[in-house]
Amino acid sequence: MTDRSLVQIAFYAALIAALGLLPKVDLPFGVPITAQTLGVMLAGVMLGPVRGALAMLLFLFLIALGAPLLAGGRGGLGVFASPTVGFLIGFPIGAFVAGLIMQRTKALSVIPAAALAALIGGVGVVYLFGVPGMAYMAKMSLVDASKICAAFIPGDLIKVAITAVVAETIARGLPRALLSRT
Repeated sequence: MTDRSLVQIAFYAALIAALGLLPKVDLPFGVPITAQTLGVMLAGVMLGPVRGALAMLLFLFLIALGAPLLAGGRGGLGVFASPTVGFLIGFPIGAFVAGLIMQRTKALSVIPAAALAALIGGVGVVYLFGVPGMAYMAKMSLVDASKICAAFIPGDLIKVAITAVVAETIARGLPRALLSRT
């Protein structure tokens, strides 16, 4: 791994931490709506599968060490025993899948490829882990957890659109920065 790759991984981990500074909206059962999944989407779409997943793993490692980087200043091992644990587990896998989709859709222009990658990796995969994790930790049914998580979908679709526009803008101005396509 090159020094440049390490810097990019650290930058996207820092970006997710910065997105956690934006105000959160708490829903019942302790699950907050935050901007941090935008960072998951951007990491995968911009960095590609391996570097995107490594950025998320670095972020989770810092949280586990106690850094209060999650929305609302949360950090420490306790967050891995909360209703959000499934979403956290889904972060690196979602970034990996988003990056993989970006790599495999080079025939598409950047906006539709990035939107598809962010939707499947940053929303679908993250929910695939988040909903069951919330159901288990909050002792509720998958149906009830799914209903609660449905409140996230409009915000996540906005994050998908932002990811696609950011990726397109960067691809036009500095194509080499879209590592998932190089």
